Amino acid sequence: MVEAMHDLWIFGYGSLMWRPGFAHEEACRARLVGYSRRFCVTSVHHRGSAKRPGLVLGLDRGGVCEGVAYRVAAKNVKDVLCYLRAREQVNGVYREALLPIETQGKKAGVVAAITYIVERDHPSYAGHLSLETQAELIRGACGRSGVNLDYLINTLRHMSELGIRERELERLMVVLGSFFARTPSRGLVSPRAEVLRRISVRERMPQCSVKRMRPDARRRFGYRMKVNCQ
Repeated sequence: MVEAMHDLWIFGYGSLMWRPGFAHEEACRARLVGYSRRFCVTSVHHRGSAKRPGLVLGLDRGGVCEGVAYRVAAKNVKDVLCYLRAREQVNGVYREALLPIETQGKKAGVVAAITYIVERDHPSYAGHLSLETQAELIRGACGRSGVNLDYLINTLRHMSELGIRERELERLMVVLGSFFARTPSRGLVSPRAEVLRRISVRERMPQCSVKRMRPDARRRFGYRMKVNCQ
């Protein structure tokens, strides 16, 4: 494999902000115009299960999103893209896109960055859910990457550290209960989030249609898991 000729920027707006998981030369706050951060993707892998789906963030059309940009050295681009595709393309709900972002700080400017935007035609795309439905899904879900509520708490905490305010996510946290956001998670699960999850699983499932992928959909979106990283 021939190494990339240039460094590559990666734009993170969810867990990549506080758990990138890849080597990078620098990180800075950045802004993406034309897309906004929303809990619009049902999760049955990282933050939920088939029996109790959760919700994760996706970049949906319209608005503006503030996040973190990472500069990856050319020699590491191949490995980083392979890592990101394995992490983000579990079922093909995200589409890898190269988009212009505005970096902030000492080296402010416009650069092209890889980011992952939601595929609206995918069965896991949940659309615009009410805050109540979002809260019901999040508070009762847990997946291979941990409790769904911790995903929201960690995202909001890191956004606060960066000085990013997002009223919709803050209102969602109020609906869930700010009490549960006071203790940061250590590892995959925070005690308070796990308590709320255990209480919630006894309740009825929220009224949100979570579609299962049919064979034709698996063929349509599954190729994203087969991107050649050799």
